[in-house]
Amino acid sequence: MSFIESQNSFAAALLHPDRPLPEGITTARGAADLSRFAVYRNNVYVGLTTALGERFPVTKRLVGSDFFAGMARAYAADHKPASPLIMYYGDDFPDFIAEFPPAASVVYLADVARIEVAWTRAYHAADFLPLIAAALGGIAPERLADVVLVPHPSARLVRSDFPAGAIWSAHQGETLAPVADWHAETVLIVRPALHVEVHIIPPRDAAFAALLLEGATLGEAAEAAFTANPAFQFGSALIGLIGLGAFSAFEPNEGNLP
Repeated sequence: MSFIESQNSFAAALLHPDRPLPEGITTARGAADLSRFAVYRNNVYVGLTTALGERFPVTKRLVGSDFFAGMARAYAADHKPASPLIMYYGDDFPDFIAEFPPAASVVYLADVARIEVAWTRAYHAADFLPLIAAALGGIAPERLADVVLVPHPSARLVRSDFPAGAIWSAHQGETLAPVADWHAETVLIVRPALHVEVHIIPPRDAAFAALLLEGATLGEAAEAAFTANPAFQFGSALIGLIGLGAFSAFEPNEGNLP
């Protein structure tokens, strides 16, 4: 067996208790050592599920420690870390939750987990000064529609059919506050300075924000937003998103504009 095959066999056996003991796992006397490997396997599971619990505290709180532990263990069985940076383990955990039958009744759970993924990513994103509204002042009005805003490195948008942002916010303190309005939400997660901020975007601005963060021009995003919601107001939406620190620059830059 090659070295790569041995590695794969060892990793598979770690995360699947039904797999046989990998070759070469023996005592000093050469006997198979099932008990010691079981201890090592358990330590790996504990490490991975603990990492998930620390990254998804609200998700864990919503379903309880026991349920979360079982869900996390089921996830870990088929999802090895893709990076040595354990803080990023679980990037696709929300997608797993969405397809996990025992969690089906908690319909908003996957979207709350997506906010927590975005929060972690924003926390560890590169530091960058956010764009200020005054920077757009030199753009000729007839060229404004062609401008593309560059998302801040920390900016993430989560669109949910449920009040995922309000649910996440309600679980930030010891005392839980009921969610009064049950409706779809678009949530902006961004770290323009030292702290990660979580903002619920007004519904009329949701399409505009999503398209801008996907690289659409101001004109394209505004047209789609007007179509989606006639109450959309271009000026207030643009200034609002810039004020939240959602962008770091714009293209083309001033040097390329007449």
